[in-house]
Amino acid sequence: MATLNISMPDEMRAFIESRVSTGEYQSASDYMRDLIRHDREETERLLVEGLESGTSQPLDMATLRKKAQTLLKQEQAL
Repeated sequence: MATLNISMPDEMRAFIESRVSTGEYQSASDYMRDLIRHDREETERLLVEGLESGTSQPLDMATLRKKAQTLLKQEQAL
């Protein structure tokens, strides 16, 4: 197994330590591996969702700009 050293703010390290102290994870490495595993699963899920969503359509910037302007006007009117 490879070793990877990372730097992080003290608050993040404290958060990881608090997660480990609950007993849900055996170590900081275990916690980080779990985060990466979940991220990979989510990335794969999103890729499959994109592939299964059908054929892409060309982006019409003029229509998109009109929609954005309309939404902005509606929001400003509130």
